[in-house]
Amino acid sequence: MNTPRLPVISGHVAVKAFTKAGWKVRRQTASHIIMKKEGFSVSLSVPLHTEVKRGTLRDLITDSGMTVEDFINRI
Repeated sequence: MNTPRLPVISGHVAVKAFTKAGWKVRRQTASHIIMKKEGFSVSLSVPLHTEVKRGTLRDLITDSGMTVEDFINRI
């Protein structure tokens, strides 16, 4: 089964999608937003770039416990 191709999105759009999935913004460090979610030991460090690279976005989605399809539905 093929996963859908990730769209090219900005860091702000990615933060909104992760927020819809229950992640909360904890702080901003330089050009990155640090997000946490209760029950997860990992933090997400989302770059606030105009375009987040697809590989970076895929790694963030994996770390968040979501599938690519779930993430795309939250955009």
